[in-house]
Amino acid sequence: MPVMTDAERTAASAIFGDRVGLAERFVLHLATSGIERGLLGPREVPRLWSRHVLNCAVVSELIGQQVSVCDVGSGAGLPGIALAIARPDLSLELVEPLERRVTWLDEVVRDLGLKNVVVRRARAEQVVDDVDVDVVTARAVSALGGLMQLTIPLLHGHGEVLAIKGRSASEEVAKAGRAIRKLGGSAAEIITVGAGILEEPTTVVRVRVG
Repeated sequence: MPVMTDAERTAASAIFGDRVGLAERFVLHLATSGIERGLLGPREVPRLWSRHVLNCAVVSELIGQQVSVCDVGSGAGLPGIALAIARPDLSLELVEPLERRVTWLDEVVRDLGLKNVVVRRARAEQVVDDVDVDVVTARAVSALGGLMQLTIPLLHGHGEVLAIKGRSASEEVAKAGRAIRKLGGSAAEIITVGAGILEEPTTVVRVRVG
């Protein structure tokens, strides 16, 4: 089990509250079966809290109460499962095309007893007719222009996309402007969340639709 630093423990308590035990169990899954099945590389184990789970869960600051969320390309449940633990009021659909990842996600959701999560094995473009949500999240799926084509249609004309990005966020936003407008999105804004909680705040690109 990755050992939390004092700073990570403080952040985890602030973000997860009385559900921090569930977050610890999720990290244990990531550090064991998640690594064994190739969802994450073994080098990520010391950084599971700071770089992955806390980094994702803090995005919940940007999401309203009791809304529906679709996490596209959910992979190792980042940010989807992290958000589901932090915010039991949210209704989440995790969309992931790879069978081995879907199997793992199902096992983790079941073990953690997350009643607010549904896992779907599909590509985002295959579920447009079935999924209509308030918020779409994504992390490490593709460059912003291509990502907008996968995510904006799931909002059906109203809602927002929250894409977790790194240092290239402003460059990606500049390149994706035309694609975003064509799909009916507003100008993308770059937001940092978790300042004062995380040692390195999370960068999110938000695109509103409708």
